[in-house]
Amino acid sequence: MSDPALGLSMLGLIVVVILLGFPTAFTLMGLGMLFGYAAFYDPTQAWYANRVFDLMVQRAYGAMTNDVLISIPLFVLMGYVMERGALVDKMFYSVQLAFRNLPAALAVATLLVCTFWGIASGLVGAVVVLMGVIAFNPMLKAGYDVRLAAGVITAGGTLGILIPPSVMIIVYAAVAGQSVVKLYAAAMFPGFFLAFLYLVYIIGWALLNPRVAPKLPPEQTRVAVPPWTQALSEAYGGRMFPALGKALLAPAKARLILREEGRPVGYGDVLRAFAYALVPLTIVAGTLALVWWYVVVHQQAGAAEVVTAVEQLGTPDLAPDPAGEAETGPPRAFYWWFGGIALGFAGLMARYYRRMSAERLEIIRLLTDSVAPLALLSVLVLAVILFGITTATESAAVGAAGAFLLAFHARTLNWKRTKEAVFLTAKTTSMVCWLFVGSAIFSAVFALLGGQALLESWVLSLNLSSLQFMILSQLIIFVLGWPLEWTEILVIFVPIFLPMLKHFGIDPILWGVLVFVNLQAAFLSPPVAMSAFYLKGVAPAHVTINQIFAGMMPYMLIVILCMVLMYLWPGLTLWLPNYLYGN
Repeated sequence: MSDPALGLSMLGLIVVVILLGFPTAFTLMGLGMLFGYAAFYDPTQAWYANRVFDLMVQRAYGAMTNDVLISIPLFVLMGYVMERGALVDKMFYSVQLAFRNLPAALAVATLLVCTFWGIASGLVGAVVVLMGVIAFNPMLKAGYDVRLAAGVITAGGTLGILIPPSVMIIVYAAVAGQSVVKLYAAAMFPGFFLAFLYLVYIIGWALLNPRVAPKLPPEQTRVAVPPWTQALSEAYGGRMFPALGKALLAPAKARLILREEGRPVGYGDVLRAFAYALVPLTIVAGTLALVWWYVVVHQQAGAAEVVTAVEQLGTPDLAPDPAGEAETGPPRAFYWWFGGIALGFAGLMARYYRRMSAERLEIIRLLTDSVAPLALLSVLVLAVILFGITTATESAAVGAAGAFLLAFHARTLNWKRTKEAVFLTAKTTSMVCWLFVGSAIFSAVFALLGGQALLESWVLSLNLSSLQFMILSQLIIFVLGWPLEWTEILVIFVPIFLPMLKHFGIDPILWGVLVFVNLQAAFLSPPVAMSAFYLKGVAPAHVTINQIFAGMMPYMLIVILCMVLMYLWPGLTLWLPNYLYGN
């Protein structure tokens, strides 16, 4: 048997052995050592002098000294602390109340919480199980179609491996030798865009067939309002925001109203309620201010630094004109767009506050208490990475510390749960590290036997265009997602395609994000659809695995649609990393 044929036999055998249920990491190492021993075999040397043992040590050391992998245990710890801290229950309740008037309100709330919780934790199994426990039974009791309820949980739960910070992105960065920061920036928009497509599908299905998602009864949409806020609102015409403002400006009159409620309500209570009322305005104003600062102030400051640096080099003719708007600032169109968006938000805020009731204020309070801390932590972790303030590892440390602080503040993390989170983190990290060691040995032996060169020559002999190669590679990964998990695909098969990208002129960042979106299907495609089995473990007995599979199928088509749009519009993926870091 020739060496390339031996390499292809090695590749086929690894798939068969994994399907038989053997541990992936140790199977990779075992087959790599076995075939490597055959490749290096020299009858004149003793068995222990075979060079495959040197290769094993070198590859294991190389994997363990990979700086990219350091951030994995910290991000995983962040996710497990949040999951064990049980911080998601109140979030689902408050989000459900906030979107109670939308069609399929419970499904919409489930998808939003899955998306947000996936960002915070990055753990697919934990998100699916948690939302299965919290949201599945309420949707079934409300009369929701089993397929809708199962599909939104299983599909929404997979978004955690796509939207940063994600362990999958870190693993691909280590395998492909790409920047984690650029991959995070590239995966940001596609992840939220896929969640948006899921949302459109859910609402569209509920509008076309209201029977799959009946409206909730009034008793499930009412919010318990503190009596004093209701009384204060009614005293000023039922409008909460003007009532709070007048109560702050005329506390004596407000005190007469509040005293009748049988509970001592002080000026601090009114001030605290007014602060909650300002949360939506603060978020909108802060977002607009951040966009203005980064696009206008930050970019002009960067251009001024370039001018100074070039002048110090003695070649001022190469510097951009500081007075030139096209060189140092955004185009005029930006100011028109920004002004129009700002005016639009101003009108929405004015309408919102004019119609604010005591019930809306209570929903804002619930959302602020349950969502805001996690939102601030997630935004902080992503912002410090994307803006280059910290490395991925340092931001992961910030996220893990923040997760502990939030859990301790909520008083939901005891010593037992902390030990469980640390143990699960060590278990997951060990699995990933052993996978890297095994894949490093396997890929080295596979290339040594000539398997990589044989596959490359075969693909190149097909005379494919870039589009045809893109379709072929993604189709193979899509099919591999049926029997294999994403870790096995990334560490075994993705390295086979990476050397060919340069020949076809394909950006490895764009191709990698397409793989991330494609691997969503690995969790949604039978027979090894892990999301379905995660949900089945916590679902009622009458829900069958086939019903869960049926609910997931439309989301696989949505994943394919998202990939098509990403290829037709590469800016969806590459705009943010190019804007932040250049080409």
